[in-house]
Amino acid sequence: MAYFSFTRNILQGKPITVYRRKNRVDLARDFTYIDDIVKGCVASLDTSGKSTGSGGKKRGAAPYRIFNLGNTSPVTVPTLVSILEKNLKKKAKKYVLEMPGNGDVPFTHANISLARRKLGYKPTTDLPTGLRKFVKWYLSYYGYDQGKPVNFK
Repeated sequence: MAYFSFTRNILQGKPITVYRRKNRVDLARDFTYIDDIVKGCVASLDTSGKSTGSGGKKRGAAPYRIFNLGNTSPVTVPTLVSILEKNLKKKAKKYVLEMPGNGDVPFTHANISLARRKLGYKPTTDLPTGLRKFVKWYLSYYGYDQGKPVNFK
C-alpha cells in the first residue's frame, strides 16, 4: 500500500520512490477507499446463494462467485503523492526512477460491471476524500503533532 508507506516517509522526512515507465509515462492505479471495499464484500455475502451440493454435479449457478471491486477512476502515482503532500502540509522528497522491466503493471482499472449488476455495488469515495480521511486517521492513530510523533503516557 503505497499511500501508507509514502505517508510515513513524508512525515519522517525520508525519501519515497516513484516509478515511471520507460517512456516517462506515470504509473496509474485504481485506488479504492476501504469503506467502499467493505460495502462490496458485505453485499457479496448478503446475496450469496446456498451451496449447490457436492459430487461434481452442477445444480445451478455457482454460489461462490468472484467479484472485482474497485473505484474505476485510475489516478497517477504523482497525483496521489500531491494529494498526500497537501493533506500532510509537507513536501515529499522524491526519487523518480524508471520502472524495471520485471516491475509492476503500469496501469490498473477495475471492471466492476458484474458487481454493479449483481450486488448493486457503487463506490462513493473519491481519492482526495479518501486520502483526507486516511491522513486524519493516521495522524491521530500514530500521534503526530505538526509532523513530530507525540509520546502518549
